[in-house]
Amino acid sequence: MDSSLGDTGRRAPARPAAGLAVGWKIVADTIIRTLRNVRDTVIATAQQLSRRRIVTLIVGIVILVAIALFVPLPTAVQLRDWSTSVGPWFPAAFLLTHVAATVFPFPRTVFTLAAGLLFGWWWGALIAVAASTASAVIALALIRLGGWQLSHLVSHPAIDAVDARLRQRGWLAVLSLRLIPLVPFAVVNYAAGASAVRVVPYTLATLVGVLPGTLAVVILGDAITGSVSPALALVSLATASLGVAGLLYEVRKHRTDAERQRD
Repeated sequence: MDSSLGDTGRRAPARPAAGLAVGWKIVADTIIRTLRNVRDTVIATAQQLSRRRIVTLIVGIVILVAIALFVPLPTAVQLRDWSTSVGPWFPAAFLLTHVAATVFPFPRTVFTLAAGLLFGWWWGALIAVAASTASAVIALALIRLGGWQLSHLVSHPAIDAVDARLRQRGWLAVLSLRLIPLVPFAVVNYAAGASAVRVVPYTLATLVGVLPGTLAVVILGDAITGSVSPALALVSLATASLGVAGLLYEVRKHRTDAERQRD
């Protein structure tokens, strides 16, 4: 007799742990396969770039990292003091400063916290989201104007396939990455600039993606003490979960579409 049958002859329910283990295995396999594809793409790109391009890239990365590490950012209190000296033009000055600074790899959180402190949650969130979206578009444009789009630098089937996918559905990857607080804002900007993602979907995905985290920081963040409230941590965890789910969905859909094309 089947051991899974009870005394009443009905089959016992499947164990939840088994389904959970299978789910985690699928997630792990997807992540590993994606990382391998990224590795192969990076190697292929490095092999086809000229020495001059490689040196320029390394120097540019070093400069950006040095700026992020050693150039001091004003605190929220300092920005509040600055607002009194600038007068009624301060909101525009703050927005332009926010845009210019976050084109470089400076953390947005400093400006987002300051926006909430200086302008209240409604205007603070509006200014922070507008500035973040503008700086993201400018960073993407600078990468492309500098001739750093991968499709213009190298020719490789893996890069062509990824570019084609991003041209069609790159907005979902951008949106998902924006929802994950630990993913650096500037890195997504530069990577999108090097890819074939279209500008309008990229802009809209950035606008929507930065909105929840910005609202949470403006409303729940403490710009004076820098402490993190439990509610803000929960919001960050929730948005990160949505972002990871979006990435996994897109990776699995890409695999499914590729398998269908091969068949």
